[in-house]
Amino acid sequence: MGFIVCSLLLYFLPSIIGHSRRDFAGIFLLNFFLGWTVIGWIAALVWACASERRQPVLLVAAPGASPQYYCCRCGAASHAGSRYCWACGRAL
Repeated sequence: MGFIVCSLLLYFLPSIIGHSRRDFAGIFLLNFFLGWTVIGWIAALVWACASERRQPVLLVAAPGASPQYYCCRCGAASHAGSRYCWACGRAL
C-alpha cells in the first residue's frame, strides 16, 4: 500500500509543484496524460518549475462609494438598488 502511495506522489510531483502556478491546468493535463512517458514527465516538471506564480487579486471598495452587485452571468457591476443586470437583464 505504501509503495502505491509513494508511486502516485512521484508520478504527480510536477502537478504538486505547479499547484500554485498560473499554468496549473496545462501542467496537470500534461502530467496526467503524458506523465507515463519519461519525456512527458520531465516536460511537466520543467514547466512547473519555470511557470510564474499566480498573483492574488485584491478588490478594495472606494471610501464612501455605494455598494455594488456583480452579475453571475456577465460580470457587469450594478448599483445596490438594482434588481436586474443592466447588461444582460438577468435578475440579481
